[in-house]
Amino acid sequence: MKPSKLLLTTVAGLLLASTGIAQAADVNITPKMESITVDHGGKPTMIMRNQNQKNTVNPAFAKTSRKCPPFCIQPSTLAPGVETIGEVEVISYLKRMNEGDSSILVVDSRTPDWAAKGTIPGAVNLPWTALNPAKGADPISIGEIMEDRFGAKNLEGLWDYSGAKTLVMFCNGMWCGQSPNNIKNLLKFGYPSHKIKWYRGGMQDWEILGLSTAKP
Repeated sequence: MKPSKLLLTTVAGLLLASTGIAQAADVNITPKMESITVDHGGKPTMIMRNQNQKNTVNPAFAKTSRKCPPFCIQPSTLAPGVETIGEVEVISYLKRMNEGDSSILVVDSRTPDWAAKGTIPGAVNLPWTALNPAKGADPISIGEIMEDRFGAKNLEGLWDYSGAKTLVMFCNGMWCGQSPNNIKNLLKFGYPSHKIKWYRGGMQDWEILGLSTAKP
């Protein structure tokens, strides 16, 4: 009996897996990019798309109706000078970070309970409340974030942002106000708008595209 093509393909796949030889992805990120590996919490973590072409979106992001406010649709342009970017650009920034560019920081602006469900590999969690004086963030803790995390310098009460990092900020998506809140507060503090990038699609679009997630 002649073995079927499906059986041969399956056996070949198992042999490749057992020998440690990676199979080519059927679902790429771009035509020339199958995956990238980034540092996440000190561990190499691969970002690629889900290879199961019958996969469906994470149920946490399947809901289409949320009360507004607070879950209102965000504009495509958040503030003058702040660039709105997509997934390929986020991945490009992550790649640059992994290659040693320390001038970039990808920031998950969501509360820890949301981040715990899965975040973009390579991102750090900085909840929107941490930069919000109206939510109890005090000047000292905000200053520590500015200096220790973002690379700004406090010069006798004035902020020097010349060496500050480019921040790539995201939250749960186009209906989420957490990263917009972080961004608006940073702008109030004088953070240069050209050093802030906003991934408007956030985890909603990241999950819809089947891209890898990781625990914080």
